[in-house]
Amino acid sequence: MIDKHGFQWPPVTYHVQHSTGKGLGVFAAHDLDVGDVILRETPPIIITPSAYIREKSYPMAEITKLVRKEFEALPPIQQEEIMSLTYHGTAVEMETMDRLGIIFRTNAYNTGSNIGLFPKIARINHSCRPNASYYWSEKLNKRIVFVSQKTRKGEEIFVSYIPLLMTQEHRQRRLDRYGFQCTCNACAQERSAKAASDERRVTLSQAFNDFEPQLTLTPPKTQKGRQQAHKNAKASLQLLEVVQQEQLVDYYAKAYRIAAFSHARIEDWEPAVIWANKGYELKYIEDPDSWSTQEMHNLTSNFIANWENELQRKSQQQNWR
Repeated sequence: MIDKHGFQWPPVTYHVQHSTGKGLGVFAAHDLDVGDVILRETPPIIITPSAYIREKSYPMAEITKLVRKEFEALPPIQQEEIMSLTYHGTAVEMETMDRLGIIFRTNAYNTGSNIGLFPKIARINHSCRPNASYYWSEKLNKRIVFVSQKTRKGEEIFVSYIPLLMTQEHRQRRLDRYGFQCTCNACAQERSAKAASDERRVTLSQAFNDFEPQLTLTPPKTQKGRQQAHKNAKASLQLLEVVQQEQLVDYYAKAYRIAAFSHARIEDWEPAVIWANKGYELKYIEDPDSWSTQEMHNLTSNFIANWENELQRKSQQQNWR
C-alpha cells in the first residue's frame, strides 16, 4: 500500500533477484538490524499426513496426492508461483513422479504437526553461517523470517536448511537432497580453516549434549559437585565464544541459556542475569508467544530478585561492621 506521501507500507524489506551460482535469491532492500522481520507468509498448501503416512516414512505417492488436492483448489497465479520453484530429483524420479510432488518435497517445511509450502520463503538460499532465522506461528498461521545478524542493503539473505553442528562433509550430504553444492563462506574456506571450523562444530554438538542433563537450578550439595559447577560456569563462557566465533546465530539463545543456568547454579547472579536476559531478548525476537520465551523471562526475573537479595545482604553486612 502506498501512503499519501508516496511511501510503501509496510516497507519493502527484500528483493528477489539473481544470485551468482544459485539461481534466484533474496536480498536486503535496505539495512536490516537483528530482529527485523523480512517476511511473513501463510502457506498456500499445507497438508496433514495421516498416522499411516507417518508410519510409512512419508511415501511420496501418498504425500503427492494430498498436495495435488490442495494445489488444484488454488487460483492460477498461485499455481504458477509454486510450479516456478526450484526442485531436485533423480533422473528416474523426474520421469516417473508428479513434478508437483518433487517441488513440494524440495521446498516444504515442517509446520507444527503439518507440512507447509511457502513459495516466497523458498526463494531464500541456504548458508552454513546464515544471517536470518525463521519460526512457525500457530497463532498467525504464518512462517516468519527475521534477521539474526545485521545485514547491509544489497546483501543476500540466508537461512539454514539443515542442523549446522556437523562437519562440512556431513552438512553437504544432508544438502544433497536439495541438489546443490554449498559454497557459503564456511564451506569455501581453505582446508586448514575448514578443518578448524569442523572441529569447533563437532565440539559444540558434544558440549550441548553434555550440558543438557546439568541444566538445573538446584545448588550442588557436595564439594565435588560445587567444583564441577564452577568448571561448568567457566566452560559455558568458552561455549559462547566458540558459537560466536563460528557465527552460528541459530545457536546463540541456546548458549545463553546454558551460561545463565550454569552461573545461577553457583549463585553468581550478575552474569546469570545478563545471560538469561540475552537469551530472553533473542527468544522474544524469535517468537514472543513461545514457551522458551516465557521460560527465559521467568529466569531473568528470578535471577534479578536473587541478585537484589544478595546485594542487600552484602550491604547489611557492611553496615554491621
